[in-house]
Amino acid sequence: MKTKAYAQAGVDIDLGNRVKATLPQLLASTHRPEVLGKVGGFGGLFALNAKKFRQPVLVSCVDGVGTKLKLAFAMGRHDTIGQDLVNHCVNDIAVLGAEPLFFLDYIGTGKLEPKVFEQIIQGFAQACAENRCALIGGETAQMPGFYQTGEYDVSGTIVGVVEKQRMIDGKTIRPGDALIGLASTGLHTNGYSLARQIFFEKMKLKISSRLPGLDGTLGEELLKVHVSYGPLIQKLIKKFNPASAPKAPVIKGLAHITGGGFIDNIPRVLPRTCDVLLKKGSWDPLPIFQILTEKGGVPESELYQVFNMGIGMVIMVDGGQAETVLRFVRQQKMPAWLIGEVAKGTGLSKVV
Repeated sequence: MKTKAYAQAGVDIDLGNRVKATLPQLLASTHRPEVLGKVGGFGGLFALNAKKFRQPVLVSCVDGVGTKLKLAFAMGRHDTIGQDLVNHCVNDIAVLGAEPLFFLDYIGTGKLEPKVFEQIIQGFAQACAENRCALIGGETAQMPGFYQTGEYDVSGTIVGVVEKQRMIDGKTIRPGDALIGLASTGLHTNGYSLARQIFFEKMKLKISSRLPGLDGTLGEELLKVHVSYGPLIQKLIKKFNPASAPKAPVIKGLAHITGGGFIDNIPRVLPRTCDVLLKKGSWDPLPIFQILTEKGGVPESELYQVFNMGIGMVIMVDGGQAETVLRFVRQQKMPAWLIGEVAKGTGLSKVV
């Protein structure tokens, strides 16, 4: 059979169709009863059950995973990237108290590789199922000559919902409130451009290198999956911010520690009359961050603005309830620590 002209130009539509034919089986685990239609239409359909809410507010965000992709390319492992992207997006809406409803993905590549595509989608599906989030559609673009051989980019859009009266917006944060830090698994999806420069250019390491304190190779450490805190946050809201007392929340604010670290992310939820004081040494540092600190030659202040330093989510809670909340979090098998406090100020995050 003669090869079609578009395939000769680098875009194989028939291959794309064959690969996408496997999607219904891959996405079955992410199905929710609100999903209408099937994957493959021009738009995904989701019938929000508004009867569950008095004033439902939709919350959305879009994100990518940055240069962590370079590690996936080098390792030839692509399932964790899909999980990273979904979990990152879930966390971004969870800070407002929203539960995820549905997710859509975008994959752009020069040449569609079926095995790579399937691994990425498997990662999406696994994370969506774990977060009770429907994967209802997406876009796969073949763009020969645009990407380097063997490379691709991914991004995702998530939509969630929260009751208006129960949104967590930081407005009730006051001096004397406490900060609880939830453990990360590592770099999550931020700081990889600097980390790669330190490890592979300055230290001359390889993805197969083994360093003291790390469970596996450096590559395996850097591909550890970004934690989803969404299910835990929903449990915290249910227990400590009951619908019967919306004006007296125990959980007052949440900050996902992504690009910008502690310095830029926490102020996004702070009143202008408050600062937060984060106490160095109040949590157990991960070995990967100790190595970056000791070998990177980067000022400590910048490290806390680039990396999560072992804390993936910060919860601002009523000071009188901090120990109770911390105990509950640890009962959910999530490592966590009291890492600081809220003080009078001008809306800044300070590491002391």
